[in-house]
Amino acid sequence: MPLLSVYVVPLFVVLAVFLLFASVKILRQYERAVVFTLGRFQKVKGPGLVLLIPFVQEMVRVDQRIQVVEIPTQDVISRDNVSIKVDAVLYFAVSNPERAIIQVQDYLPATNMLAQTTLRAVLGQHELDEMLSERKKLSTDVQDILDTQTEAWGIKVSNVEIRTIELGENMVRAIAKQAEAERDRRAKIIHAEAEFQASQTLVNAATILSSIPAAMQLRYLQTLTEIGAEQNSTIIFPMPIDIIKPFLDLQEKAAKATRSNGVDHAAPPVAAPIVG
Repeated sequence: MPLLSVYVVPLFVVLAVFLLFASVKILRQYERAVVFTLGRFQKVKGPGLVLLIPFVQEMVRVDQRIQVVEIPTQDVISRDNVSIKVDAVLYFAVSNPERAIIQVQDYLPATNMLAQTTLRAVLGQHELDEMLSERKKLSTDVQDILDTQTEAWGIKVSNVEIRTIELGENMVRAIAKQAEAERDRRAKIIHAEAEFQASQTLVNAATILSSIPAAMQLRYLQTLTEIGAEQNSTIIFPMPIDIIKPFLDLQEKAAKATRSNGVDHAAPPVAAPIVG
């Protein structure tokens, strides 16, 4: 009898410890337990202490934290037939542990493969210029499509970021030439606009000076002062405009009188023949 107790008691202790570890589970705050009873889904438990019936119930741990998955480099052909390489980063979390375990065999690789195919499909519908300039919009489109398709799996896609877009050397040189031509075009436009503004300012200044004779005279004197400040040997004899103005007025009046009398100075008068 004592010999039997020596072997039986340790066996019961080991069995009790095994049953204790099999029935008592502790889940962290971010973990949930999908419990199955005889293979049938029962409920989602956790976090904290979870008690299971040994050999009858089993559980699957599910991490509900946001997971980061790197989408490997994908070969994409744009709508304008440009071959590029694109990679991205996917952020998602398990929103429904029951669906994540029951509806899909392994939600992590399934979500990763779906993200790769969706990335190629979305980017293939756009041209290269749109990919380079509207990267944020394309990331949002990929996120919306993934979120809609993974909702049945209990997965919530929180963000998709297109990280890099690699181009071939020929395409890089072509884009550099295009950017240089665009800069030249902008420079020419800016230069033309500057010339137009300068000419418009000169027209306004000439209009103001012509309306005020005194201002024109002062501008004339200022020009003489600037020329004289260069210490050159040029001799200038200024002539006031008021001296010439009466002659200009007489010439203008004569021209008006000629037009009013209808005399054509272009053709000389024809002399009448003299009859002998």
